[in-house]
Amino acid sequence: MNQQELKTKIEQVMEENKIGTLATVVNDKPHTRYMTFFNDDFTLYTPTSDQTHKTDEIEKNPNVHILLGYNGEGYGDLYVEVEGTASVEESEDLKKKLWQDNFDEWFDGPNDPHYVVLKIKPSSIRLMNSKKEDPQTLEL
Repeated sequence: MNQQELKTKIEQVMEENKIGTLATVVNDKPHTRYMTFFNDDFTLYTPTSDQTHKTDEIEKNPNVHILLGYNGEGYGDLYVEVEGTASVEESEDLKKKLWQDNFDEWFDGPNDPHYVVLKIKPSSIRLMNSKKEDPQTLEL
């Protein structure tokens, strides 16, 4: 598969699968949780509170791993493995852009002082389970 086909398939998986896992590093061990992700040209964003463990973990070690896709049908379900670095973003514009009404369960609105966004810049994205093809890696 050529790079453009790979990019198209990865983009499709990212757009169709908003829920995935985010793994951070704690004491040299992975710590994983489910998160909601928003894709913007392969950069991923996920809302969170600045009072969570994940923000502390990212400040100590920004290396993260994300899984998106795999809807439970079995072998052949496309999914992506994303390796990258994360940062905690507090931009008012970014927080407003990503705000959704269901966030009000955790925050008092897009101006809540504890509402932040994790920005994940991928270093590589691997497409898995693509019709009996070997995993394909998009280096960024």
